[in-house]
Amino acid sequence: MTIWNLGSINIDLVYDVPHLPGAGETLAAGSMTRGLGGKGANMSVAAARAAGRVAHIGAVGADGRWAAELMLEYGVDTRFIARVDAPTGHAVIAVEPSGENLIMILGGANRAVPEDLIGRALSEASAGDIFLTQNETNGQARAVRMARDLGLKVTYAAAPFDALAVQEVLPMLDLLVLNEVEASQLEAATGLDPKTLPVADVIVTLGARGCRWYGADGVRDYPALPVAPVDTTGAGDTFTGYVVAGLDQGLPMPQAIAQALRAAAIMVTRHGTADVIPDLKDVQDARF
Repeated sequence: MTIWNLGSINIDLVYDVPHLPGAGETLAAGSMTRGLGGKGANMSVAAARAAGRVAHIGAVGADGRWAAELMLEYGVDTRFIARVDAPTGHAVIAVEPSGENLIMILGGANRAVPEDLIGRALSEASAGDIFLTQNETNGQARAVRMARDLGLKVTYAAAPFDALAVQEVLPMLDLLVLNEVEASQLEAATGLDPKTLPVADVIVTLGARGCRWYGADGVRDYPALPVAPVDTTGAGDTFTGYVVAGLDQGLPMPQAIAQALRAAAIMVTRHGTADVIPDLKDVQDARF
């Protein structure tokens, strides 16, 4: 089967800093690196490295051609990445020694994905494929409806969080992935906690504590694996990409989550984003 991901593509500028800056503070960075990122690209690369067949739907500007080429090199089908008249999305990321980060994002081309591109991509989809999206592009609600009508299984990663955007697609979802803060924000907006949402499966990520799965059989916690983090950027995206790829390959949810937690644990021991997401052999061979 195929995973169709309508998602962002960013140029990540990552600065190593002694601590996260406060309001009004000027802070000298120790180093800076440029790499491929964006929640969408990260999830596509993660799913591809987890042995999934992934087609990415998105857009870059003239300055981001290299990013699309790199995604192709990483095993992602890039036929549905448009070149548009807007700057490629980018993120400025500060990372402190503990691995905690601060991120500022410019949407750019991610908010200019041609509407007809989504339809052309999904015209090649088959019932039973997975449709994945986040909240960093335009066109999510229309794409979710289209995917649902075509018989695809719909996964939504509710970040960056927007209560109205989540509520618009909520009745059409098969799987919702969000973090603890986002879950609280959604409950405040809807009055529904994760176990009462109208979604078959909900995963709430808990950072260093692992994750919680709300499914048909109840609620189950999965602890994170013990590692010393150096950079948490992209760990959640890696987790989501691995979960989706595992489900696409027929793994039961507990096994898909366990594999994804291993991938995320490896990810936080590496500096960078999409470029350093572990492949399936790394995950299977890792010893914790």
